[in-house]
Order: sequence, then C-alpha cells, then structure tokens
Amino acid sequence: QLVESGGGLVQPGGSLRLSCAASGFSLDYYDIGWFRQAPGKEREGVSCISSSGGRRMYADSVKGRFTISRDNAKNTVALQMNSLQHEDTAVYYCAVFITTVQPICVSGRGLDPDEYEFWGQGTQVTVSS
Repeated sequence: QLVESGGGLVQPGGSLRLSCAASGFSLDYYDIGWFRQAPGKEREGVSCISSSGGRRMYADSVKGRFTISRDNAKNTVALQMNSLQHEDTAVYYCAVFITTVQPICVSGRGLDPDEYEFWGQGTQVTVSS
C-alpha cells in the first residue's frame, strides 16, 4: 500500500511537503514517481527518483520549485513544494512499478504515468488566496 500525506490549503508563494509512505513492501529497490491530476485534466508527471536517489527528474513546470527525496530507512519518499502557484492545485499521487525491479526514472519513462502500476489514493493540494 502507498499512502500520501501532507496536502492541504496554502496561499500562493507558500510551501508544502508531501510524503509517500509504503506499507507491506520495501521501497528500497524501486524508482518512485509523483504525479498530479487537476479537475478536467489528465494525470501528469511531476517528479521521479531512482531507487538509490542518485537520479531525479522534474517536469519543466516545477523545476527549481519542487524537490524530491527519499529516506529508505523510513520507507518514504517526499516532495518538497515551494513557491506554490494556483496552477499547482491538484490531487497528488505517488506511484511505483513493482512487478520487476528496473529503472523507471529515466528519460522517456519517469514522468509517464503509464509506466507505473501501483498507486496511492492521493492527497489534495489547493493553492488559493
């Protein structure tokens, strides 16, 4: 099971830190992705991180504002979101491909939701004044 937390209501320019926690399996071996879906829009990739943490990818829309990190000891992946904008309002999901251990967080795959098979329930982020 993947469980996201940390969402909420924040003013433009504010910050939130999302967390993705796994239970029932270890995240150590897997690349993890963060995605978001706004009302009426398709799910889009936000960021991903490799199993070792050495490789990270970001959507152009969040580069320089969002930072992904992981703590394998705690079995969690975090998404620090700074300088939040109205356009960041969405439900945020973390996801993993667990059938086999393989690099997902690579160019052409890491921010594609179709590359992931196991999803959390999502956490709502609302940016509003």
